Amino acid sequence: MVEPVAPHDEFVDGVSTKDVVAGKSSGLRVRLYLPKRKPEDDDTKLPIILHFHGGGFCMSQADWYIHYHIYTKLSRSTNAIVASVYQGLAPEHRLPAAIDYGYSALLWLRSLARGEQNEPLPSHADFNRVFLIGDSTGGNIVHRLAAQAGTADLSPLRIAGGILIHPGFVRAERSKSELEQPQSPFLTLDMVDKFLGLALPVGSTKNHPITCPMGPEAAPLDNLKLPPFLLCVASKDLMVDTEMEYFEAMKKANKDVELLINKGVSHSFYLNKMAVDTDPDTAAETERLIAGIKQFIKNTTIEGL
Repeated sequence: MVEPVAPHDEFVDGVSTKDVVAGKSSGLRVRLYLPKRKPEDDDTKLPIILHFHGGGFCMSQADWYIHYHIYTKLSRSTNAIVASVYQGLAPEHRLPAAIDYGYSALLWLRSLARGEQNEPLPSHADFNRVFLIGDSTGGNIVHRLAAQAGTADLSPLRIAGGILIHPGFVRAERSKSELEQPQSPFLTLDMVDKFLGLALPVGSTKNHPITCPMGPEAAPLDNLKLPPFLLCVASKDLMVDTEMEYFEAMKKANKDVELLINKGVSHSFYLNKMAVDTDPDTAAETERLIAGIKQFIKNTTIEGL
């Protein structure tokens, strides 16, 4: 599941992929997922889903199979262009480096929207419908980037929404779910401690605003200009309690946030292709997750018209 998948121009299951250099000076790379267009779709602009992978800020990359299998499916299901960012990893690139990579990707999309770069993407991309999506700690990046974008001039690009899937929100003190929920192949307490110890700025605790945006060290959520959010949680996730703390804090701050709960599954369950293929419950919950994301994009698009 961790082997890289080479880009392919041919359509496989309705999606082709390509790697592009998003910034010559920064060297930022992006993996694009492009759904096959039908003749009747020639004039239709497609939404863009800007993806940030998880891995505790320390491991994984955009071309790994665990991401390929699910984001190919998401691109096809939503009829959207997915742009997955290759991130610099800790400890060589400690936080906030991951946020900087993400913002560079946003600036790249803005440059495409303004016609400042010669890329094939603008011809059929709708830069008025850009959605941020992140798995695990990628969800942390989504929150932070959305807040940053709220104070920046990205026009004509518009962040239409953010999708946080099992975000890596924690506190310095263990939550009840961390102590009681079973650990999984994708997340153990030891992984949380070691990865964040390598990724957070030296001297920081898990109460850092990137890992605890609802905590006392973070800017008040009330003050943030955020797009609509979809928060996806798994009932058996070690971090479900702190994810729900985030949800309640967002609601208290009068932010537009929806909640999607997958029951009976654990952290990043949908990335486990073997489980998706062999376990009916995992397969069903993965379909629910994809359907929920698709509906959120559809609803948010309609509301933004």
